[in-house]
Amino acid sequence: MRILALTIDLDDTLWPVMPALERADRDLDDYLRQHYPQVAQTWPIPAMRALRARVAAEFTDLAHDFTAQRYITLQKAFDACGIAEAPLDALWEIYASARNSVVLYPDALPALERLRAMRPVASLTNGNADLERIGLHMHFAYQINARDIGVAKPDARIFLAAAEQLGVAPEQILHVGDDPELDVVGAREAGLRTAWINRAGHPWPNALGPAPDLDLRDLASLVDWLEHHGAGS
Repeated sequence: MRILALTIDLDDTLWPVMPALERADRDLDDYLRQHYPQVAQTWPIPAMRALRARVAAEFTDLAHDFTAQRYITLQKAFDACGIAEAPLDALWEIYASARNSVVLYPDALPALERLRAMRPVASLTNGNADLERIGLHMHFAYQINARDIGVAKPDARIFLAAAEQLGVAPEQILHVGDDPELDVVGAREAGLRTAWINRAGHPWPNALGPAPDLDLRDLASLVDWLEHHGAGS
């Protein structure tokens, strides 16, 4: 397997995302309780999450754009309380600040530092993490996200857009991610090679078809594999 470039998922591959998302919900709720108590009372965190799920189900054309979904959710929450002028940008800033306050897995930063010296690396995500806010942008030659491309993983088009950016044939790109369907199946169907970051050691779900090319416990194992095997034919 000759690997000339990598694409790497972000959430739950480089860091656990749920702690940051939960913190973001709490910070937003705290702000609403202080400045818009009627909205906070009408839309406590569980209700706000349910509203966002309804927005996602209604606006299927925005399945690739989590940021737009959150803006619509907040506007609907304020509309329901009879408040037409929702401070959407300020609310988004509160959310984004906490959402990007992530704690990396211990293996992530050392691996990224080694990887960028070995191969061109592009981030490839459905989410709205901001690598500049997080302080990791220097490790990536390109940043590919669903919002910009207009489609989300597992759609082949987002992987092929990354291949075009990298200037490398899909079969010589290794996509690295934690999600069996979004990352492994999506990349495989687009013609990329696949590395599943399987931190919990789960068995591969056979219903999803062939197993990934690599089944790894962490990113350090990925770097070790590339050093010993990734230049093969």
